[in-house]
Amino acid sequence: MTRTAWRRAGWIVGAALLLAGGVYVLRVASILAAYKAKMLCSEVLLAHRDSQTVLTELEVDDLTPLRYVSASVDAPARIATASLAGLVRHQAVYQDVRGCVLHSAPPNRAGAASHGDEGEPGDALASDTNRALEPVLDRAFAEPNPERPRRTRAVVVVQDGHIVAERYAPGFTKDTPILGWSMTKTMMNALVGILVKEGRLAIDRPVPIPEWQDAGDPRHAITLDQMLRMSSGLEFDESAWNPVSDVTVMLLGSRDAGLYAAQKSLAAAPGTVWHYSSGTTNIISRAIRAVINNDARYADFPRRALFDRLGMSSAVIETDPSGAFIGSSFGYASARDWARHGMLYVNDGVWGKERILPEGWVKYTHSPAPADPLERYGAHVWLRVADGYSGDG
Repeated sequence: MTRTAWRRAGWIVGAALLLAGGVYVLRVASILAAYKAKMLCSEVLLAHRDSQTVLTELEVDDLTPLRYVSASVDAPARIATASLAGLVRHQAVYQDVRGCVLHSAPPNRAGAASHGDEGEPGDALASDTNRALEPVLDRAFAEPNPERPRRTRAVVVVQDGHIVAERYAPGFTKDTPILGWSMTKTMMNALVGILVKEGRLAIDRPVPIPEWQDAGDPRHAITLDQMLRMSSGLEFDESAWNPVSDVTVMLLGSRDAGLYAAQKSLAAAPGTVWHYSSGTTNIISRAIRAVINNDARYADFPRRALFDRLGMSSAVIETDPSGAFIGSSFGYASARDWARHGMLYVNDGVWGKERILPEGWVKYTHSPAPADPLERYGAHVWLRVADGYSGDG
């Protein structure tokens, strides 16, 4: 090859590398702006927290790159906007029962209902404070390791239907909806259980995903049980630190989170490998939507089937732009309402005199996933919190 040819090849390679780098930078910028817009919208317009406090919280530790993302909230229009150096711009719109929904372009503001004070949670838990538990609360709010802050927001301890200990961080009250992140997966467990009780889903049957209906598709055989136990075999990168991993792109860069995850290929035979995947949960959300087969009833399903029955008046599972619940991550509820949800499982799926979850569902939920060698995960619930999420150290 001549010197001219080598030089030309070098220019081509260099241009390709520059192009690839530019595309990567734009993808990262888009994810950062989407995250800031979404979190600002949810924390301010849904949870009614102070915007400046939220912005400060969004720019600490591994989120420091968000300092370069400009953001603002238009409360009357119920929109949060974030942009980065003019490269990308995202908006999140508060839409009542759907929570805050991401948009990459200015949305249609027509028809937006007013958002009023929701007031006291319905069916409030009785309070009977036990002062002996004060040291327990002190420990929960302590910060023993400055390099790994806990940032505890709320603690509610319930015994026999009574609150025996309760404390909140500054800016939070008993009425403040708190983002559950992966605790939202337990809400999805309950919704699946309700549909199993109604005979509309079965854990030993293949998941009703439209894209998997071809009998020749190896994903066709994946059962609901394998999905609940994080043993579907589907490939999925759950690296939350990576701004372009599957989990971040699914949550912040896709129109339909469940469809994004459902399009993944098998990396292992279903049921043989345990692999924690938020994509799994959003595929289940897609399956629930297919079973209900009515978007209006689907949108109302969590409140009608679960939240209202437990008195969880603050609870919301936010949706993606397609209207599907992001059941892996974006569930909000006050600390007292999260406690109500936990009490449902303590009471074996019974609330008052009504059985909400099927007989044996709680036992099934708490049984270790067969593919998990450490036996720390059940059916969409941690049986032992993984070290990386424990808050200690």
